[in-house]
Amino acid sequence: MQSDGAQPHRVVVLALDGVYVFELGIPNRVFGTADGRYEVITCSLDGRPVRSNCDFDIAVAHDSRALETADTVIIPPCDVESMLSDGLPHAVSQALARIPAHARLVSICTGAIVVAAAGLLDDRAATTHWKFTDTFRRAFPRVHLDPDVLYVDDGDILTSAGATAGVDLCLHLIRRDHGSEVANGVARRCVVPPWRDGGQAQFIEQPVPPPAAAGTAGARQWALENLHLPLTMADLAEQAHMSGRTFARRFRDEVGMSPGRWLIQQRVFRARELLESTELPVDRIATEVGFATGTSLRQHLHESIGVTPLAYRRTFRSTPALAGS
Repeated sequence: MQSDGAQPHRVVVLALDGVYVFELGIPNRVFGTADGRYEVITCSLDGRPVRSNCDFDIAVAHDSRALETADTVIIPPCDVESMLSDGLPHAVSQALARIPAHARLVSICTGAIVVAAAGLLDDRAATTHWKFTDTFRRAFPRVHLDPDVLYVDDGDILTSAGATAGVDLCLHLIRRDHGSEVANGVARRCVVPPWRDGGQAQFIEQPVPPPAAAGTAGARQWALENLHLPLTMADLAEQAHMSGRTFARRFRDEVGMSPGRWLIQQRVFRARELLESTELPVDRIATEVGFATGTSLRQHLHESIGVTPLAYRRTFRSTPALAGS
């Protein structure tokens, strides 16, 4: 809970015509579970009900003037077909102009098309739903589009792929603001995975195993409980009672990456938690999470998030206090 009287971080969600209902609800569900650290409000352009992508309209309590009070603005997917051909409607452009200079701008799925049509993604990295890759690139050639990732954090502008990638991005923002412990607590309450790396591939037409097929979930859980061990793919395959080749194929179908890459990600994630929550030396943390040496941990952490362990610890052990958590 907010303990020092600080005002909660205000998240304003802009619902545009044809808004996707599921994605519209993500910010309130995720940020609203963070023990009062965030206040989430929803607005339309004029404060009137807005048409959804379902068979009902959505009534909101605010108009676009609410954007002037935002610390973070989130644009969920909506009806963007006309923006790809005709550009940004004047009313939307006027609304976006209300956003304060200090505010973060976040898009979920095709909300990136709104941001791109406003010219705010020119010469910047971004992503969107993989199905819109070709049309997006034709319409906005100056955007450095990466359609193969779940989300892109470009500082003050963040973009995500479709649907649940918006959940991943919101959790990433909470982790950035308040650290992994708070983000993990939110994930547990929402019953969603606490962390999927933004660089993880979007799940494009991945086959769903038949109900009777054995899966890799049990092996993954075992690995998470034994990260300190020098695990190999053969170890994981043995836990799943599969051959190495079958396990590797099934694992990629279910997770979207190789077992080796997944293990490194989980070890880095656990190392980040320990850096935030303990005073253990870097070499000891490396041992705890299964890296052979502190040098190996430093290398993988830098490849993952671009900082050293000590720099990460300094940043994230001080962030919660500064943020009033």
